[in-house]
Amino acid sequence: MKKFTYFTSEFVSPGHPDKISDQIADAILDACLKDDPNSRVACEVFCTTGLVVVGGEITTSTYIDVQDIVRKKLKKLVIDQEWDLILIVEF
Repeated sequence: MKKFTYFTSEFVSPGHPDKISDQIADAILDACLKDDPNSRVACEVFCTTGLVVVGGEITTSTYIDVQDIVRKKLKKLVIDQEWDLILIVEF
């Protein structure tokens, strides 16, 4: 009997919400580590149309403005959006 090998792959386009969420989480991590290299960050980000939810735990000695980080990252990644109408929820 002949053996078959299956190869699968998945492509997620650059504007996909998962990609945007990952980049926002990376930006939050980078902001924490920039001023406090001992920061501990367990951050999850969920995106959909008009809504960004940021949750998790951050232990750091510095202050980060999550709302500002999210808006700046979205402006770089997404076009044609009314930025003041996006709801950003932090937990």
